[in-house]
Amino acid sequence: MRERFLLTHLGVVSALGVSVAENESRLFAGDTSGMRCLDNLAGGERTLFGFAPLGDNEFNAAPTRIAALVDAAMSQLEAPLEELRLKVPSSRIGAVIGTSNSTMEEFTDNPDKINMAYPALRMKERWGIGGPAWSVSTACSSSAKVFASARRLLEAGLCDAVVAGGADAYTRTVVEGFHALEAISPVLTRPLDARRDGINLGEGAALFILRRAGENERGIALAGVGESSDAYHLTAPDPDGVGAELSMRNALADAGLAPEDVDYVNLHGTGTTYNDSMECAAVRRVFGDRIAASSTKPLTGHCLGAAGAIETAVCWIALRRGRGMPPHCSPSVDREIAPFRVPFLGDESPVRVAMTNSFAFGGSDATVILSSV
Repeated sequence: MRERFLLTHLGVVSALGVSVAENESRLFAGDTSGMRCLDNLAGGERTLFGFAPLGDNEFNAAPTRIAALVDAAMSQLEAPLEELRLKVPSSRIGAVIGTSNSTMEEFTDNPDKINMAYPALRMKERWGIGGPAWSVSTACSSSAKVFASARRLLEAGLCDAVVAGGADAYTRTVVEGFHALEAISPVLTRPLDARRDGINLGEGAALFILRRAGENERGIALAGVGESSDAYHLTAPDPDGVGAELSMRNALADAGLAPEDVDYVNLHGTGTTYNDSMECAAVRRVFGDRIAASSTKPLTGHCLGAAGAIETAVCWIALRRGRGMPPHCSPSVDREIAPFRVPFLGDESPVRVAMTNSFAFGGSDATVILSSV
């Protein structure tokens, strides 16, 4: 029987807020006020962006925006990390961080200085992580894949605990890049809606402490991780959702679960025509129409390299709460592509097992399953 691993603590900052409590209250209120207008894109167009509300506080003394986001999340883990250090040496605490735009904004004029390892280095230097530490960068699946890497560090006996998650910061260059791909929506993104016309981007960080479960210890477990790589196209998903389906089935197999064991799926749900249609088709093949599934990207924006971790945080918060599905905040649902149950505001159904999907450019896909123990 496989060892159990618990995600014991969470530090999170997103457009929903700068604490677990703020993210929880605004998540279940369907509060989209963190999505702010970003105008003057090429051609004078506009979009919305999920800015993390760091405000004028101590985090702004950080040397880069992504460092500020990492610090804001890590500060929420300071107490449990200190407690860990009383039990194990710092060299037995690792870090695996997903990122996609790391330091890109600050070094636009110095591209040779862009460093995808920067978030992990920040954690070693600023937060005293003494064990193995590295970043994973696979675009939008980056911080979902970290959970497989972090678990391997524990299974291999190299660490007693690992800080796992992701961070990505606002980058004008990337916003313009998605605009050039004609993937940006000028209004609040509308996942699963027949009128869906693109994504809103966002920024944030979500960091967990992952460790072995003690005997009879309760909590929220990392039940399974699935990965796939369909390599269909550089930027477009396989329209049949072959990689998405394989990622979900691999996660179920890894967790030793059947589809009917899952209560809720947090969709990748970007609000683009192709992603939503292929993902819904894949979800239906795996779960049929009985599953409850929603996209929370209208609340946070698509946080790219941090998206997997932030949406894992959404599932973690729902599991800890025990009741209430993360609400779908798009105005309507195209039932031709999404005939399954879509929870809206006020849905108080219990959540004991939750899955979240992250699908990236190049078909680099990852699925994470959490369960209450």
